[in-house]
Amino acid sequence: MPCDNNGKDKVILEIEGDNEGIFVERPNRFISIVEINGQKEYAHVHDPGRLRELLYPGNEVLLKKYEGGIRKTKWEILAAKKDSKWIFVNSKFHRQISEIILKNERLSPIGVIEDLHPEVKVGKSRIDFLAIRDGKKVWIEIKGCTLERNGVALFPDAPTERGKRHVEELLNMKKMGDDAVIIFLIFVNASCFRPNYETDEKFSRALYKAMEHGVSVYPLLLNYDGRAIKFEKPLQLCREQEIETENEGDHSKNYN
Repeated sequence: MPCDNNGKDKVILEIEGDNEGIFVERPNRFISIVEINGQKEYAHVHDPGRLRELLYPGNEVLLKKYEGGIRKTKWEILAAKKDSKWIFVNSKFHRQISEIILKNERLSPIGVIEDLHPEVKVGKSRIDFLAIRDGKKVWIEIKGCTLERNGVALFPDAPTERGKRHVEELLNMKKMGDDAVIIFLIFVNASCFRPNYETDEKFSRALYKAMEHGVSVYPLLLNYDGRAIKFEKPLQLCREQEIETENEGDHSKNYN
């Protein structure tokens, strides 16, 4: 059965930051410059989105330090401040977070599963998980959401052809008789969720079409306090009267 609010404040994963810094700029999608204790350092950005409302000059960021290895940067951004709250922006941990949720009967939106396989190839894509539930295949894709406007969580924050392709692959698997699920990990304070059709109409249309044909969508609200990811509650899809269409703020330069 789908998860309810019995798991509120359940610690999913402990991920503690090592230092705080000030965001300076983002020269490209993967690299940022931050100021730590008065010194400028390079920090890895592990999120494909634009994150304009979070990664802008002067904003506070939480960083994790990595020593040794072949990394080009010794720092990685974990979270950024918004309204005095840390917003988790590191997609590297999405699979681990979602796997813990899926294996917890109290939290999993798809109920009890018998088996779970990560990164399974479907068509031209790799879907995050293939689960077995009641002897039936359930294809599961995970997306992280860090954009909020007027209490509404929105995905994506940048056009995503890859995301659209994932949705279409899930729809194909549903038509072939399997079950298909998209889980949105919501890291912003929001009361409901909807696709961001102002930014990516093609993805949004693909998602609505998939839902009409039985692909299940589960937005899950999570909280990050700088030390741990906690489960809050499932969110509903927004009703029409809750949908706002204001333009989002632009705190940084545009890049592709």
